Amino acid sequence: MPKIEIYTTRICPYCLRAKALLSDKGVGFKEIDVNAGPDLRQEMMKRANGGYTVPQIFINEEHIGGCDDLYALERAGQLDGKLAV
Repeated sequence: MPKIEIYTTRICPYCLRAKALLSDKGVGFKEIDVNAGPDLRQEMMKRANGGYTVPQIFINEEHIGGCDDLYALERAGQLDGKLAV
């Protein structure tokens, strides 16, 4: 099973869309709310090479990007391969 981490906030519609796609794919993920602790956004930005918007998505430690990037992988037929570990 792939290791999926997604940095989010509660009010982010893009976070909801990304989580919905992952749920539709039947994969579990660890959600990290960057508002839950002062260091979480800094951690996210470091891992995402400066990316400061949410969501920031990682699959097996690979930085995927945000919601649009996740959906682009799906449209290109590449998401299932990344989730098939």
